[in-house]
Amino acid sequence: MKLFRRRPVLPARLRPPLAAEERILAWSAAGDVAGTEDVVVATNHGLWLPSAVERLGWHEIHKAVWSGRELRITPAEVLAERDGYTVLVDGPEVSFLLLEPGELPDQVRTRVTRSVAYTTYHPLPGGAVRVVGRRVAGRDGLSWAVRYDSGTPADSPETVEATGDLVGAARSATDPRD
Repeated sequence: MKLFRRRPVLPARLRPPLAAEERILAWSAAGDVAGTEDVVVATNHGLWLPSAVERLGWHEIHKAVWSGRELRITPAEVLAERDGYTVLVDGPEVSFLLLEPGELPDQVRTRVTRSVAYTTYHPLPGGAVRVVGRRVAGRDGLSWAVRYDSGTPADSPETVEATGDLVGAARSATDPRD
C-alpha cells in the first residue's frame, strides 16, 4: 500500500477554460467506458459538466446526490428577477456515472453545502416559500433567492408582497453592519 497516492493530473485537452483565480479541486472521468473523454471537474468556483461551455456555480445547484456510482445534479433555473432577489425553480436533473470518483463527490457536497449561508421556510396563503442567501465565489455579500412549493400562487400580489417582506427580513438579519 502506498503511503501517498497521487491522483492523475487532468490532461490539458480536457481542462475547462478556467477563470484567473479558479483552480481544480477534483475531477473524474464520466461515462460508461473507461478511457472516455467526458469529465466532471470541481473547482473553487463551481462544477464543470461534460461538454459545458460554462461552469455551474456552487450557488446554482439546488441538489446534488451521490449514489456511490452516479452523481445527480439538479441545477437552479431563474423563473423571475424581482427587486433584491431571484425566483428559482428546479432545472432538469443531469446524472453522470463516475468511473473513478475520488474526491469529487465529497467536494461537490462540501461546496454546495458551504454556499448556503442562510435558509428559512415560510408558509404562505396557498403554499410556502424557502428563502435562501448563498455565497457566490468571487463576490462579496449574499445572493438572495426564493423557491416556492409546487402550487403556491407565486405571481399573486399578496404572495409577491409577503415574499419581499420575508427576503427583506432575512437580509436585515444577516447584514453584518447590525
